[in-house]
Amino acid sequence: MSWVCVNGEFVLDTDAKVSVWDHGYLYGDGLFETMRAYGGKIFALDAHLKRLRQGAKCLRLEINYADKQLQCLLQETIWRNDLASAYIRLTYSRGAGPIGLDPDLCPTGTLVIMAKPSQVAPVIYSEGISLGVSPIRRNHPAALSPAIKSLNFGNNILAKIWAKEHGYDDALMLNQDGWLTETTVSNLFFVKGAAVFTPALNTGILAGVTRECIINSTKVEQGMYALSQLLDADEIFLTNSGSEVIPVCALDGRIVGNGKPGMLTKQIHSDFQQLVREKLQI
Repeated sequence: MSWVCVNGEFVLDTDAKVSVWDHGYLYGDGLFETMRAYGGKIFALDAHLKRLRQGAKCLRLEINYADKQLQCLLQETIWRNDLASAYIRLTYSRGAGPIGLDPDLCPTGTLVIMAKPSQVAPVIYSEGISLGVSPIRRNHPAALSPAIKSLNFGNNILAKIWAKEHGYDDALMLNQDGWLTETTVSNLFFVKGAAVFTPALNTGILAGVTRECIINSTKVEQGMYALSQLLDADEIFLTNSGSEVIPVCALDGRIVGNGKPGMLTKQIHSDFQQLVREKLQI
């Protein structure tokens, strides 16, 4: 069993309850953030909360907690569960209200914070993962912007189902115009020679926190890239908060590079881990 924070109160996960009338459950009306803790300290917490606020603004969703309150509750969730290396998820929904889409039906949002041990299989770093190019296109920003980390993850789930059915670890999605975007839960980078590239935010992707760290510490070119450029890459890697930097060693059944995690990918991952240690002083 573990401790869960529900609307500022801590209860065991077996006793945690959210109303069946909650619009997060009924309509996917809400947001979430996933974070990583090292040595009991959350990395890039300010960046995660900033993105949460930006998403809330887009959804016209009022978060009834100040950042300082959220920081304390997140930290207490880690402490109560006696975790050092942890995966933390904060979910904030529109809250409970009558059936209907009108946001005013829900007077108060619902906050849930959960944490679990961070358990990333070492094999993904030593052997890499496989990607397949999914026919599921990234949802258009004019419909539901991928820049909002919303509870409506149907687009990503459909792509993940396709990947599993076709024997891939994850799915790479293109946008409606055929440009590279991201995978179901990770930002995409690729290497050609000594140059590193990543799709620009205006392709319709999430502004990943780890992605931003890599861009700030490494020379990275951002732009609109075609699938053919990725197929010609020497190295491919993904980034997300939970797994950091993930090598991709196969794409659509083709070997990437020599079929092993690339040297630049390894160096970027090492540099990121050093950044974490420096920022958190661990």
